[in-house]
Amino acid sequence: MTPYKRVLLKLSGESLMGDQSYGIHPQRLSHYASEIKSIADLGVEVAIVIGGGNIFRGLQAEATGIEKVQGDYMGMLATVINGMALQSALEHAGIYTRLISAIEMKSIAEPYIRRRCIRHLEKGRIVIFSAGTGNPYFTTDSAAALRANEINADVILKGTRVDGIYTADPEKNKNAVKIDRISFSKVISDGLGVMDMTAFTLCQENNLPIIVFDVNTPGNLRKLMEGQNIGTLVKD
Repeated sequence: MTPYKRVLLKLSGESLMGDQSYGIHPQRLSHYASEIKSIADLGVEVAIVIGGGNIFRGLQAEATGIEKVQGDYMGMLATVINGMALQSALEHAGIYTRLISAIEMKSIAEPYIRRRCIRHLEKGRIVIFSAGTGNPYFTTDSAAALRANEINADVILKGTRVDGIYTADPEKNKNAVKIDRISFSKVISDGLGVMDMTAFTLCQENNLPIIVFDVNTPGNLRKLMEGQNIGTLVKD
């Protein structure tokens, strides 16, 4: 038995770049598909939200003179591209998937219908949520928090390149100490960057735990589902 029946995995678009400066690294894509399959094989119901920063970020729009709202929509479309790539990799690994888009595009993805998505999960399909919330001004972190609450996920698994939350940025401060468990209020009071505040508050208000962990280390995702102490748990 795993401690979680239904999870939402949040991946950043940048994580798909690997050691490239942009785009999708085939080995990284294959790694994620393998990791996700390892927990699906345990019977865990898996939903995924992936960012689009490896292709386009709304922040880039400011530098190019593109209007903020237009740039956000461009970023949403980038997440659809990443969702399609991940869907292809997962199906190549023999997993049934459904790509869901918050912006209607019939030829590519299903529209978001909450009950249908929950039914897909119950049938053992991996559900990939793309196009964020479908609205500008909201990040994919916010989309992950929203969808996780809507589908009644047990936990949000935030995959990063570090192995949890630290007292300071471990890449800049060698004296930073890893935290194994922390409350929502402590994260806010200490100013620790876990998710953007909109997403974080939504999780706090609905008592939805977040686990921040290193998704690039092979086997970490399965270890989490087996109840091992991986990463940092945020929970009141």
